[in-house]
Amino acid sequence: MTDNITSVGGGSRPDTSVSALKGRTGAGAPAETRGKTSIADGVVAKIAGMATREVPGIHSMGAGMARAFGAMRERVPGGGGGVTRGVKVEVGERQAAVDLDVVVEYGVSIVDVAGAVRTNVISALERMTGLEVVEVNIAVDDVHLPDEEEEAERDEGRVR
Repeated sequence: MTDNITSVGGGSRPDTSVSALKGRTGAGAPAETRGKTSIADGVVAKIAGMATREVPGIHSMGAGMARAFGAMRERVPGGGGGVTRGVKVEVGERQAAVDLDVVVEYGVSIVDVAGAVRTNVISALERMTGLEVVEVNIAVDDVHLPDEEEEAERDEGRVR
């Protein structure tokens, strides 16, 4: 691959940091390599979040309070689904690192689920962005029990 990735922009918000894929220039260069492609950190986080949620055995993402606020935000019209909840990324010139906070379903092998998440996230990011994923760190913050949904439904109230 002839693309070079360089960091562009900056700031404390994930959406302000951007990576740029630079191709070769000139009349002799192939058309697909002429110019520059920029990928924001937020894009990398969304891809990682979607790839994580695709894995069977993942119940939700985010740790403690982030999950609670996310659940409230999802109930508000226009509040958004929080695809990047539980996802942190660091994007460099050619590489990316991902940190995930997940909740797994009770009864699944956490080791197998974590391996499947790593495989799916790395595959999706490398295929879609061209970045080399150097690590995917997974923190399992909770186990979702089957009876927790029944309790939540009862707590919502008597009138619907």
